[in-house]
Amino acid sequence: MTFPIRADSPARFTGPLPAAADVVVIGGGVIGVMTAWFLTRRGLSVALCEKGRIAGEQSSRNWGWVRKQGRDPAELPVMIEALSIWDGLTAEAEADLGFRRTGILYAAKRPEDIARYEAWLVHAREHGLDTKLLGRAEVEALLPNAAGWIGGLLTPSDARAEPWIAVPRLADALARKGVAIAEDCAVRALDIAGGRVAGVVTERGRIAADRVVLAGGAWSSLLLARHGARIPQLSVRATVAATAPLPEFYSGAASDSSFAMRRRADGGYTLAPGHFHEFFIGPDAFRHLKPFWPHIRAELSGTRLLPAAPRFYPDGWFTPRHWAEDRVTPFERMRVLDPVPNRAEVERLRDRFGHAFPALGRPAIAAAWAGMIDTMPDVVPVIDHVAALPGLTLATGMSGHGFGIGPGVGRVVADLVAGRAAGHDLTRFRLSRFSDGSKIVPGPSL
Repeated sequence: MTFPIRADSPARFTGPLPAAADVVVIGGGVIGVMTAWFLTRRGLSVALCEKGRIAGEQSSRNWGWVRKQGRDPAELPVMIEALSIWDGLTAEAEADLGFRRTGILYAAKRPEDIARYEAWLVHAREHGLDTKLLGRAEVEALLPNAAGWIGGLLTPSDARAEPWIAVPRLADALARKGVAIAEDCAVRALDIAGGRVAGVVTERGRIAADRVVLAGGAWSSLLLARHGARIPQLSVRATVAATAPLPEFYSGAASDSSFAMRRRADGGYTLAPGHFHEFFIGPDAFRHLKPFWPHIRAELSGTRLLPAAPRFYPDGWFTPRHWAEDRVTPFERMRVLDPVPNRAEVERLRDRFGHAFPALGRPAIAAAWAGMIDTMPDVVPVIDHVAALPGLTLATGMSGHGFGIGPGVGRVVADLVAGRAAGHDLTRFRLSRFSDGSKIVPGPSL
């Protein structure tokens, strides 16, 4: 098995671009696709431009968790709505997305893990979630307990879905509804006229639109910087592996401090390190050191620092920050971020799985891959209009939380663009928090 969405995968969305649209969406990940989904529901014409492949980056490379459990409290109302949307998406898309409400378990090895879970339960109760603390025997009833878990946190109504299947199939449904979706169509620049957005300039021509949504994931800050707007966004590399088919001993998703897993529809399990990621040091690392320092200090033990990003990555040392609209841009030079996985970490994942489940042993690995997770200093996204660029709405920095919450964020962003009430308090997600003197506080997420 090779990773199913790559830069050399045949383009599936190759239709002509419209000369004009009510809204242009930049980015074909789950946020961009679901924003286009709800904009279409509002009766607006939409063009969605993706520089590479629909869901080619983090929207297909994530763990496939659809969770309320452990989220920042500000995200919970949007996530609760997102789950209700997920419930109906299979029927609306007329396609199996792999969505199943099979529950999510956080297993605890230490008393301090239980203490953190108890602290987060306050937020669960405020929102009426079915989250509950488990003792050792209750964890044993769900999972073989060779790892010595002393308890856990369980949300039975949480879910799973298949990332590299779900988002492309949602895009297929959008295309059937007449939405113009174009792969291999990088947006080179915003078209600015009279001090506000008037459209976009793509590698295939201009699209006129007085409203644009930027949902570019790890690339968002690079496009913004080209227009003089800066956000403190960085990216980390995360390694993931897929086992060969195994007997189903747990149907949902689970994690502890050392590894995470999720049952997949193909009969295997997706495995990932619990709290390990790798950070490529680039120019933005120095530019944004101050706002990120509280998070860096808290997460340093789980972060491996690497001296430089590969060539053409968004924060590479030689990646251009300025370019002409009629020239090839960084977005075209790197159609799909496809980082090399950490093979040593994959072997450690096999060891941890085998230790936790000795009856199954070290699993055979069918595939391993990595993704670049775009993150913000407080580990929550930006969902806001960009005051410096009127007509532009930003939805980025999902910080590894984007796949599950994507339908809820898409609905919120669509209504922001349409001038309707967002339906949730978005104060924590405002762009100005990085410039108005607010203290940057990473949330109490798990």
